[in-house]
Amino acid sequence: MHRKFNHRSNGHFRGRRFSRGFASRSQKTDAEIVRAIQAVQITEAQEGFTPQGTYSPKNRFEDFGISQQLKKNIADKRYVTPTPIQDQTIPAILQGSDIIGIANTGTGKTAAFLIPLIEKVCKDRSQKVLIITPTRELALQISEELYGFSYGLGVKKALCIGGMNERKQRYELSCSPNFVIGTPGRLREFIEDRSLPISQFNNIVIDEADRMVDIGFITDIKYFISRLPSVRQSLFFSATIPPKVKLILGSFVRNPITISVKLKESIDNIKQDIIKVTDGQGKVDQLHNILSQEGFDKVLIFGRTKWGVQKLSNELVRRGFKAGAIHGNKNQNQRQRVLNDFKNSRISILLATDVASRGLDIEDVSHVINYDLPNTFEDYIHRIGRTGRANKKGVALTFV
Repeated sequence: MHRKFNHRSNGHFRGRRFSRGFASRSQKTDAEIVRAIQAVQITEAQEGFTPQGTYSPKNRFEDFGISQQLKKNIADKRYVTPTPIQDQTIPAILQGSDIIGIANTGTGKTAAFLIPLIEKVCKDRSQKVLIITPTRELALQISEELYGFSYGLGVKKALCIGGMNERKQRYELSCSPNFVIGTPGRLREFIEDRSLPISQFNNIVIDEADRMVDIGFITDIKYFISRLPSVRQSLFFSATIPPKVKLILGSFVRNPITISVKLKESIDNIKQDIIKVTDGQGKVDQLHNILSQEGFDKVLIFGRTKWGVQKLSNELVRRGFKAGAIHGNKNQNQRQRVLNDFKNSRISILLATDVASRGLDIEDVSHVINYDLPNTFEDYIHRIGRTGRANKKGVALTFV
């Protein structure tokens, strides 16, 4: 059905090289794109990495200087041992340091900044936190995480994203929330009409900064930074620090502590294979046969266009699969309903455009399938990063 990658490399694994390899897809053959994907699978020995082994945290959640109610909420969410980014970041934020956090997706960044910021707000109710994310889905996810971690602590929040009730969001802002979580477009709209007094926010988080730059929010980021109070705690999280992001950092953070737990682009516990599309069998039929195999329990399929994703979803449903789709032609409530169905296993297959390839944390995704090739190397990494999370095994399949 599919052919395994050969785990070989020419020893030149660098993100920039693959960005060139993917960026102009029309000028590349499928074979060239596949070779670029194959190169992701460089072994640790070839790249000079030492085996990660099991991380031994310096702290337990019980050791952190946070309230007992917050510790109880962490335990209720079944958090046992801090991840590397949590272990190193939480104490530094509690001490008031600015942070540049560099980590692959799925490493626990959200809890790493929410836990200490909740503690800070509980100790001083005048503290206000603004969290800026590139996508609505990530903002919703952070809002849900905040609700769980802050249960019983009287923390007020506002979620400011497009595609949802604007009047409700303005009302939440009028209640002087401790946390505001939002996407750049909606946040800027509220700042400009004075619904969101950004100068009052003395704690700022920019999450997935490289993604925001990729999708054209660099002007908005500069706009926010120019209106922030000079005395603040600034937290900056990104999987990569490209040149445009470096330009922002200088005006955003002050004497920051850089915490990097990212060793390389590839993810060791994801098995990456290709599926060769043959003339004798249709692409949808091949997908059908693959999805019918044992073990394809929770599958995320990526397509390039909104129309194509919806058409494929409809076809899979017609064939008897429990599937749903999220893309830009659906409103936010529709997208969130399908996401919840997937998270809660009411459907076993989620089809998506790249709106879902960054920041979403969905447990136990067994397979990611690139039904359409990604446009960039970074998109490939973020797509496949939806599986193999929290040290679990995953499989990524790419049609060529």
